[in-house]
Amino acid sequence: MNTSVWADVVGQPAAVEVLSAAAEAAATIVAGGTPAPGTMTHAWLFTGPPGSGRSDTAKAFAAALQCTTVDDRPGCGDCPGCHTTVAETHADVRFVAPEGLSISVAEMRALVQAAARRPTGGRWQVVIIEDADRLTEGAANALLKAVEEPPDRTVFLLCAPSDHPDDVSVTIRSRCRIIPLGSPRPSAIADVLEHRDGVSAEVAQWAASVCAGHVGRARRLATDEQVRKRRESVLRIPLAVRRAQDVFTCADQLVAAAEGDATTANESRNEDERAALETAMGAGGTGKGTAAATRGAKGAMKDLEKRQKSRATRTQRDSYDTALVDLAGFYRDVLVTATGSPARLNHPDRASDARTAADTWTPESTLRRLEAVLACRDALEMNVKPRIAIDALVTALHRG
Repeated sequence: MNTSVWADVVGQPAAVEVLSAAAEAAATIVAGGTPAPGTMTHAWLFTGPPGSGRSDTAKAFAAALQCTTVDDRPGCGDCPGCHTTVAETHADVRFVAPEGLSISVAEMRALVQAAARRPTGGRWQVVIIEDADRLTEGAANALLKAVEEPPDRTVFLLCAPSDHPDDVSVTIRSRCRIIPLGSPRPSAIADVLEHRDGVSAEVAQWAASVCAGHVGRARRLATDEQVRKRRESVLRIPLAVRRAQDVFTCADQLVAAAEGDATTANESRNEDERAALETAMGAGGTGKGTAAATRGAKGAMKDLEKRQKSRATRTQRDSYDTALVDLAGFYRDVLVTATGSPARLNHPDRASDARTAADTWTPESTLRRLEAVLACRDALEMNVKPRIAIDALVTALHRG
């Protein structure tokens, strides 16, 4: 089994080659040498569609930068530097992900200040910013100052979706080396599910064929029956909206599927965070100071609950978006089927439903339904209440 940190980067050989060369150049710098010009820089921007592995690629690169191997190319996967980075416990690697809908200026200022220190292990200070497109204006300005005048041996790794490149300010992008990632091929996703996650070949191939190139979604579909059931309930909606009274039933199904996904994604994490905080604050202990610790824990617990509520809002929006992408993919499949195109279907396991719809609907009505799904996504981005947006969507799907 391949233990290299690059094994977690699925279907991105060109990016791995560039980053491996950069990690070698970084190791040369640490050793006091001079690498080839242009191979290593202090700021990187990983872009790609959802599920392309932006965060996994950034983490693998960070591990390679901290790798202490001397016999192989950096990123062995076996040394303490690789292990702790992948486990997100390395003292010199900081991970930033928005708990809510944005990354605040206060959080970014604290991060930049910490990143200016010398690395404790003598290699690199690495800052990984997931969803860099969610930086507030103030946070982006704070980051820009650090990127313009980077501390020695500090590397910034930013991740952002490629479908909204303007959400990362042009001044920050101009100072980063951009690593574009593409959607992995189904064969590459199936291979990693089978050989790394222990999924059967049949299930791995199915999950890879219906995940739209999203590695994380493929893994959830392959390993969680509830996720599979929620996908099925969403994809039944197009043919189930036959009568006016079906609108509310189908809207309920769509809302339940999205909120169920969001609850599943956060439930265990929330419990772990609460338990860890209670332990850290001395809850449940005995002896002197226990009562004071318990009182002090109440304020910390309120802050935690606030962060978890904000994260739940973000996760719920992401879950709605996943359901809507599934619906959009189905209507696209109907158009592909109606036109006789050889293009691969987004949902090959629903090919018979796509054929039924293609025989029943006109291409114009199918396109109007697809546009209604896209309009619903836009509405949710503009903070329209989900239930109102979903009711309007399902009504449009019924009318065609």
